[in-house]
Amino acid sequence: MRLTVRYFASIREALGAAESVEIAEGSTVGAVRDALIARGGAHAGALARGRALRSALNQVLCDEAATVADGAELAFFPPVTGG
Repeated sequence: MRLTVRYFASIREALGAAESVEIAEGSTVGAVRDALIARGGAHAGALARGRALRSALNQVLCDEAATVADGAELAFFPPVTGG
């Protein structure tokens, strides 16, 4: 399956705006994150498990247990703070 992964804020600065990723059918958001971290380098740092990140699947906030479908759009971004 193929999906589009979009990055925002500091993650976008590290990885760029978006990329297309090939994943196994039935993958979860957490599995996609782990696969991206496994690439090492900038992906490992920007998406590290120690970092607080939010995710959205097809523009709806979700947790890492959400299942990703073919053609989906997955976004990662840091928690937003107000001021």
